Amino acid sequence: MNRQENLESFFRDGKTVILPVDHGCAIPVPGLANPFELIERVSPYVDGYVMNLGLAMRAADSMAGKGICLRTDVYNTRMEGDGAGSINVYGVEEAEMVGANAVMNMLYPNSISERVNFQEVADLVRTSLDLDIPTIIEALPYGLGQTDKYTLENIMFATRLAAELGADVVKTPYPIDAKPGDFRRVTESCFVPVIILGGANVNDDASLLKMVEDAMDAGAAGIAIGRNVWQHRNPAAIARSLAAIVHEEASALEALALLKEPLR
Repeated sequence: MNRQENLESFFRDGKTVILPVDHGCAIPVPGLANPFELIERVSPYVDGYVMNLGLAMRAADSMAGKGICLRTDVYNTRMEGDGAGSINVYGVEEAEMVGANAVMNMLYPNSISERVNFQEVADLVRTSLDLDIPTIIEALPYGLGQTDKYTLENIMFATRLAAELGADVVKTPYPIDAKPGDFRRVTESCFVPVIILGGANVNDDASLLKMVEDAMDAGAAGIAIGRNVWQHRNPAAIARSLAAIVHEEASALEALALLKEPLR
């Protein structure tokens, strides 16, 4: 497939629901013990997945018709100083080998390792141009888990930076200080599609669905939400509700009510 066809494997009508299952390199992952079973359960409602190389090598055959995004870095908060953050380990060559449709890497503006991180992202984008494999850059001001830094102004800069470096899609947090409609400043200042992540498990369905509704209303192209799906008491049901907001323009209240309906 060419670059555009690879990118379109994640999108339906310009919108996407992506499920990251790449957390095993970063944090303890209760709820993700059996990723193969999870993929089977949520597949009707998910357009694509983010995964590490080991899982991509073993799960590709079960994901026909879904976009596969290979995580090219190991990201962590376990270490301090230069060991923290993003450590590039793979590239587009490995993505091509496992049949992935895109690659994903962290971008941490203002982090202690900014210089190395920026160069790794630029190298990834450069090599992706030769193999027609799109890049989805996860842009987090200051680093993973620095939620107090995820302000509207910082998110605006991080997403635009990722686009300027050549990202095809930018994944980013929903700003902590955003009021309804504010996120449009992010989507309008970034000239590539912006998708929002879910972050830590909030255990609050109404808040999660409202955040997604507000982001979509403000021009987001979709979501890449992991823990709030696979750590949910009913992963398939919450995936269905999220997909209803993204693809069917359901309201957060409608999506919340849908959670109570049985799965077909």
